[in-house]
Amino acid sequence: MAANPQTALSGLARALIQKNRLSETDAIACIPSDGAPDGFLLAVIQRGLLSALDIAHFISETFGYPALDLATLNPEYLPKGAVDANLVRKYHVIPLAQRTNPNRLTLAVADPSAQRAFDEIRFQTGTQLDLVVAEIDKLIKLSETFGESSTTALENLITEDELGAAEAAISEGLEETSDVEDAPIVKFIQKILIDAINEGASDIHFEPYEKYYRIRVRTDGVLREVAQPPLALKEKIAARIKVISRLDISEKRVPQDGRMKLVLSKSKAIDFRVSSLPTLHGEKIVMRILDASSAMLGVDALGYEPDQKQILLDAVERPYGMILVTGPTGSGKTVSLYTCLNILNKAGVNISTAEDPAEINLPGINQVNVNEKAGLTFSVALRSFLRQDPDVIMVGEIRDLETAEISVKAAQTGHLVLSTLHTNDAPTTLERLKNMGVAPFNIASAVILITAQRLARRLCTCKKPVDIPLEVLLQSGYREDEIDGTWQPHGPGGCDRCKGSGYKGRVGIYQVMPVTEEIAHIIMTGGNSMDIAAQAEAEGVSDLRRSGLLKVRLGLTSLEEVLAVTNE
Repeated sequence: MAANPQTALSGLARALIQKNRLSETDAIACIPSDGAPDGFLLAVIQRGLLSALDIAHFISETFGYPALDLATLNPEYLPKGAVDANLVRKYHVIPLAQRTNPNRLTLAVADPSAQRAFDEIRFQTGTQLDLVVAEIDKLIKLSETFGESSTTALENLITEDELGAAEAAISEGLEETSDVEDAPIVKFIQKILIDAINEGASDIHFEPYEKYYRIRVRTDGVLREVAQPPLALKEKIAARIKVISRLDISEKRVPQDGRMKLVLSKSKAIDFRVSSLPTLHGEKIVMRILDASSAMLGVDALGYEPDQKQILLDAVERPYGMILVTGPTGSGKTVSLYTCLNILNKAGVNISTAEDPAEINLPGINQVNVNEKAGLTFSVALRSFLRQDPDVIMVGEIRDLETAEISVKAAQTGHLVLSTLHTNDAPTTLERLKNMGVAPFNIASAVILITAQRLARRLCTCKKPVDIPLEVLLQSGYREDEIDGTWQPHGPGGCDRCKGSGYKGRVGIYQVMPVTEEIAHIIMTGGNSMDIAAQAEAEGVSDLRRSGLLKVRLGLTSLEEVLAVTNE
């Protein structure tokens, strides 16, 4: 019975298929009938499907191996006696550097998934291998003239200084290690982190599955796959991240949480919140990127309309009361809170925060991480704050009645309290507090402002005008007098800057509702969120949909984005 040709596909071939760089039919057609080393790559190149340079770049980007242009090397300085010349010519590999302590060999290869060849080279040389990717045509040309005479060895391709710099870049929580075998892993993880930061990503997902391992980043709220390293590396990647995040590397059965810091320069460092989770096929790790500079941008950068901004600033400047920020996970509540704290962070103000965990580190603010296992809950932290002579208190989230009641009492006794709730809009926040058990009078007397918010993707500079039918605009919430021809809706285009998505960055959509005497009266007389919403609208408070529609008129985002994030 004939063997299934799919089973003969190499790891590289499967990766090319998954990334849509080759069709499965073409890949199967390129399988060498004689099993010759590198026969698959040569067939791909000969058929004109991909160039040698394309393949080398693909391997480097997908699997995280360093790439090298062999044309930049002087063959006279290569360690020619490091590998038997017959193996060099058979497998088209080039030894680049050799170390005796530890006993390692740096090898230029075309296909890092060719484990059979590397096993034979390891056995022959008695060394561990560090692989570097090079173009197959240049490897063949150099391997054919590769002699056996020994000469001065080339300095290590990955020098000790470079290794030290890569290690130092991930500074906090780093444990020294002499295992240079992990150097490519260090560099690969560092590259993933830096690329994600440069892209403006908020999260990085390292995900093991049964037959493959993938890395995705969330940019502007959307997850996108960026790499698919070999499945065999999943444990090394997880272990490395856990080491630099101060997690227990030996514990793989329970979830863990940690932090790490990536130093980009003397003046800039990025914190990461790290979470590991045991799954069926290994540990999934998610890294949340915490950029403190996002809280330093100022209220103008958040996207508030001028009237909304003034209402917020007036509330922040009040000596006491409660300001609540609401919205789903990932809607930017933390950045809004920290922007307010940054306004209040002055020499004469004592600010304390209780968070789970503290995401952004701000000098001058006393930040406490909640630890429920140790008994340090939000309510316990709040009670301690009240004995610490606070002016401003920030509670990461009001989750229960006890925390809510202490926060309300603090707001009533001369403190400014900022916190978050997970509700859909501002009016329902007041009803949620009442349902939690807080007395209506306490709500009405303590809460001074509620801000509900969402984040919509901002149109890139490549945006283009779109024609939207009148009935669709009316159904979306526009009034007839607003569709007067003085503005043009725009939609996503596509360029290199936004990687073809048409969106770059995000813009906030807000409902800023001050608790006026009329709204306070509704709360105390048993009114519901619909009554509060009607009164807020009468007072000129725009709901989330109306605020989003204004962003469309200003050309900041698309109608599709607003409809998706407001979902009314």
